[in-house]
Amino acid sequence: MAAMNRRNFLGALASGTALYGLSSPVHSKEKPVPNIVLVFVDDMGWSDLSCFGNRDASTPNIDRLAAEGISFENFYVNAPICSPSRVAISTGQYPLRWGITSFLNNRKANRERGVADWLDPAAPMLAHDLRAAGYATGHFGKWHMGGQRDVNDAPEITEYGFDTSLTNFEGMGPKLLPLTLEPGEQEPGRIWQDAERLGGPFTWMQRSSITGGFVSAALEFMQKAEAAQKPFYVNLWPDDVHSPFFPPVEHWDKDKRSRYLAVLEAMDRQLGFLFDYVRDNERLRDNTLVLFCSDNGPEPGAGRSQNLKGAKAMLFEGGIRSPLIVWGPGIVDRAAAGTRNSTSLLAAIDLVPSITALTGAYPAPGTIRDGESVLDILLGKSQQSRQGPLFFNRPPDRKDFSGFKSLPDLAIREGDWKLLCDYDGSRPLLHNIADDPSESVNLAEAHPDLVEKLTSKVTRWYKATCKDDPESKQ
Repeated sequence: MAAMNRRNFLGALASGTALYGLSSPVHSKEKPVPNIVLVFVDDMGWSDLSCFGNRDASTPNIDRLAAEGISFENFYVNAPICSPSRVAISTGQYPLRWGITSFLNNRKANRERGVADWLDPAAPMLAHDLRAAGYATGHFGKWHMGGQRDVNDAPEITEYGFDTSLTNFEGMGPKLLPLTLEPGEQEPGRIWQDAERLGGPFTWMQRSSITGGFVSAALEFMQKAEAAQKPFYVNLWPDDVHSPFFPPVEHWDKDKRSRYLAVLEAMDRQLGFLFDYVRDNERLRDNTLVLFCSDNGPEPGAGRSQNLKGAKAMLFEGGIRSPLIVWGPGIVDRAAAGTRNSTSLLAAIDLVPSITALTGAYPAPGTIRDGESVLDILLGKSQQSRQGPLFFNRPPDRKDFSGFKSLPDLAIREGDWKLLCDYDGSRPLLHNIADDPSESVNLAEAHPDLVEKLTSKVTRWYKATCKDDPESKQ
């Protein structure tokens, strides 16, 4: 993949993707509405990109995106684990509203944890809003909001507002499934073989190059949208840096961290074809907004989040803070290109109302938005923050995890302050994140009034939003 030039790459576009509804052009305007590309990486830590401080690996294609765009240091996803985080960034709502509080598993495990088998198709998806506004909409990569393990009757991804989709082993519909190869093996292995029952057509390809398969399908989709004179919205959601790690054989290492870094670099090379395609096309370069972030913190022993405490599945900073890069030379304020925003507080649920504000799309009447439009912040026109607090709840199956015992159940971030506590408000941990991003000093005893205010807010939010008894999910 690294040696393949762009012309050959485009000539090897993945097959098996059904393309729908690209015939009628959107109403022309003096300035066309912008294209949107959302790259949502799986299990990548806050400091795993070399532009965010990683000295053990190089991610030049993503780094160039940051050098030409804006990097945000105080961006939060709304859950520390994959499925609920994906619900939040897709709907602009807290995933607690939809009964998705941990990763979607088999039916039995979902029942035991009080987790839905799939996201209700009635959820207010950004894809629905953009398609109603004339966009071609495509999802390429991991889904994990329904259709996994033995849950083979979940809705197709296209029922959530997408014209077309190509996913992996955790979604319904056309898919790319991963082959594995280790040094010395003559024949590739297969993982998640049962995923064939989740719909097709399906194509098996090496896990080390599977992001390239999703990229090629996304590029084909973008080309057809351009030909039909329609703006496009593309989800490109790779799952390379989620274990198990299978880098190219020539970069194989027995050490988990080393394999993770090799996979990270391979993902960057493959994403580079997508970024170059947009950058080298004048029409797209000046009228496309690319957003890049991770769905949650890293798996312990693989990715890293610098000095941030905790990792995936935890409400500490290392579990919920993500690197965010926003690129769009014709959309982002030119004076902000290449800058880092270390002050603005914003979150994944804010992306939906921000994107709809940018594109002129509208949600269905009566839609609740937990997110706020932070469009001026994303485009480099403001250094302000979202106005309201952010709320978080722990995955119900992660009270004890990765060496941490009795993890906090809830968290709230308001301004510089963050409080973590249990469902009943007990065991408060209070931190000034601006001064103490590593959450090393508990200031709860020094600020009892603040503790009372924040615990009241977060416990009331949880009770008002959650339909289940928290005690049943211990």
